[in-house]
Amino acid sequence: MENTDIPSLSFQLFQLQTEHRMLDTEISNLQQLPYLDQLKLQRMKRQKLRLKQNIEHIKAQLIPDLNA
Repeated sequence: MENTDIPSLSFQLFQLQTEHRMLDTEISNLQQLPYLDQLKLQRMKRQKLRLKQNIEHIKAQLIPDLNA
């Protein structure tokens, strides 16, 4: 990986983590409502999982492979 990629990946990681936290808050708020939209909740949880997977993928790119 080139050094120029690291700032870009770090910024992407920050954005994804921020979006993940915001989505977590939205999910918590949705679950507090007396009428729970199950379909919307499922979509939001799937989106949160995709964000988490993307976060882990970027983290893996930023951390050097110790076996190499």
